[in-house]
Amino acid sequence: MSPVEESERPYLRVAAAIRHRITSGALRPGDRVPSTRQVVRDFGVAMATATRALAVLRDEGLVVTRPGSGTVVRAREPSRRAGRAPDRALTTERIVATGIAVADAEGLDAVSMRRLAAELGVGPMSLYRHLSGREELEHLLVRAVFRAHRLPEPGPPGWRAKLELVSRVEWAAYRRHPWLPELISLTRPLLAPEAMAHTEWTLRALDGLPLTSIEKTREALTLPAIVRGLAATAAAEMRAERETGMANDQWWVTLDDEVRALMASGRYPRLAAVAPEGVQDLDALLDHAVTRHLDGLAARLARSTPEP
Repeated sequence: MSPVEESERPYLRVAAAIRHRITSGALRPGDRVPSTRQVVRDFGVAMATATRALAVLRDEGLVVTRPGSGTVVRAREPSRRAGRAPDRALTTERIVATGIAVADAEGLDAVSMRRLAAELGVGPMSLYRHLSGREELEHLLVRAVFRAHRLPEPGPPGWRAKLELVSRVEWAAYRRHPWLPELISLTRPLLAPEAMAHTEWTLRALDGLPLTSIEKTREALTLPAIVRGLAATAAAEMRAERETGMANDQWWVTLDDEVRALMASGRYPRLAAVAPEGVQDLDALLDHAVTRHLDGLAARLARSTPEP
C-alpha cells in the first residue's frame, strides 16, 4: 500500500485531525480529547475506527486514559537530562511515594526500578541503596497505603458498625489505589504490620460474640475477601479502559447489535430484564454484599442468644 493510500485510512485521518489540535495548542495538556462516541458523531466513522484512532494517539504518547477522567492530552514530561538530583536527596519515602503515584496513574506494571529512577531524576542503581528490589518495593507500597488508611480506636460501638467501618475503609483504599488487590493475598499474605493491624482490629470487633474460634477467624478473612473481590473487578475494568481507551458504557455500545440479538432470542429472559445500573454500580454492589453478609452473621448470633 502506498503512503498516500495508507494516510487515507479513516482511523489515520481521524488521528491526524486530533493530533493537529494537540500540536497546535487547541487542546492543551490535561484537556479531554473527543471520546470514541464523540468521534463517531463528529467524523461519521464506525466505533471501531474511532477506537483505533485514539489508540494511535495513545501509542504516540500524545494522550493518556485516566480512570474517571477519560482520555486526556498527556502532560509534557520535563527533560531529565538537564541534571540529576543528588543521591543524598533520595529517600525511601520519596521512592515509595513516586511508586504509588505511577501505579495510581498507569497501573502496577508501569512501576519498575528504571521508571522510578527516571521519575526521580537519579541513576537506577541509586535506588538499590534504599531498596533490595521490586519485592521490597511492593511490600512498602502496601504498607504505605494501609498506613494512610488506619482504623480509629476504639471505633464505633457495636460489632456490626465496626465491621461495616473496616469494610468501608478497605474499599476506599482499593478504590483510591486500584492496583492494591494485585498485592493482597489471603493464602500468602504479606507480613505488613499496617495490614495486619486491620485483621487484629476486625478480630477485636468480634470479641465477646458467641462464635467459635474458627468462626471468628473465617469471619476476619471472609469479609475482606468480599471487599477485595469487588475491588479486583473494579481494577480490571480500569485496566481495560486504560488499554482500550473505552469506558465500560462505550465498550457495551460496540457490542450493542450482538447483545440485542442474544436477548431477543428468548433464551435469556431473566438476563434481558436485568437493569444495567444493578451491574455497573460497584459501590452499590459492595453495600449489598456487606449488608447481606452481616445480616447472615446477625442471624447466626441470634440463634446463639439465650431466650429472655
